[in-house]
Formats: sequence, structure tokens, C-alpha cells
Amino acid sequence: MNEREKMQNGLPYDATDKELLSDRTRCKDFCLEYNKTSFKNRNKMNNILKKILGKTGTNFWIEPAFYCDYGYNIEIGENFYSNHNLVILDCARVKFGNNVFIGPNCGIYTASHPIDSKERNTGLEHAKPIKIGNNVWIGGNVCILPGVTIGDNCVIGAGSVVTKDIPSNKIAIGNPCKIYKEISGEQT
Repeated sequence: MNEREKMQNGLPYDATDKELLSDRTRCKDFCLEYNKTSFKNRNKMNNILKKILGKTGTNFWIEPAFYCDYGYNIEIGENFYSNHNLVILDCARVKFGNNVFIGPNCGIYTASHPIDSKERNTGLEHAKPIKIGNNVWIGGNVCILPGVTIGDNCVIGAGSVVTKDIPSNKIAIGNPCKIYKEISGEQT
């Protein structure tokens, strides 16, 4: 199993592997091109995003600046919108459903490092996937940590640090993020 396969399967992997470095360099170059493209040229910007991301819907928009590690591990559904300064560390799969809205300055991190400093200093790390359901609104300055699933029809309050799964139909807030209340009624 190569380092990319280890990374995508949640096993410890060497982040300094030449193939992974090449993949990150390619992605960072595309992110730089995207962030430097004139806002007047939205078609060009979306075409660059299609080169970066593993899968997209047809209707999506990410406000610059946008940064990610690999891009090919990110899947966005229909009607995806992110405000400025989205950072996705996509060492593992990051899947967004349809109608996801993300506020400014959010970080979505699949990557993690060993607690033990000797092990951490070897360059090994691991990653856990993140899944965000349909009809989710993520407020500004939210941080979503490795392995988290956020269910359908959720609202994550601004400034929250999401360390654990949030079931569907919930408003969740805080650091650490906790369920505040149930969202009742028919959701569309």
C-alpha cells in the first residue's frame, strides 16, 4: 500500500512522501491561481475549482480565498456556497451534501498528528473523514475536527469547535460544540 492509500484509509502515513508532496504542490498551485483570478471571471474560477475538487455539483461557489491540501478528497453537492477564507485539510475524504452554506473563516480538518512527540517528529500523521449532510448551515469561524459527521438540516453556530458528531435536525453551538436544541417542522 502506498502512502496515499494509507492516508485515504486512515492509517499512519508519511506526509513527506514524494507523491503526496507532488499532489499537494499541484493543489496549492491551483488554489493560488483560483485566489488570484479576477472575480469578473467566475467561469474560469469554477473551472479551476473543478480541477481541484474530486467531485462537484453544477451549482456551487466558493469565495476566495480558498485553500486545501489535495482537493481530490473533497466532494461538494448541489447549491454549495462558502464565504471567504475556507480551509479544508483533506487528507481523508470530506463530503458535503446538497444546500450546504459555510460562513467566513471556517476550517475543516481531517488531518491529525500523534500525541507522542517522538512519533510526531517522525513525520507520520493520520486522517479521519468528515461528512456534512444536506441543508446544513455552518456559521463563521467554525472549526470541524477529524472524523466528525454532521447530519442533515443542522445549524452550527458561529465560533463553534465541532469535536463530535452532530445528529440531524439540531442547532449546535460552542466550544466544544454541543446540541443547543432540536429543529422541528418540515425541512426542505
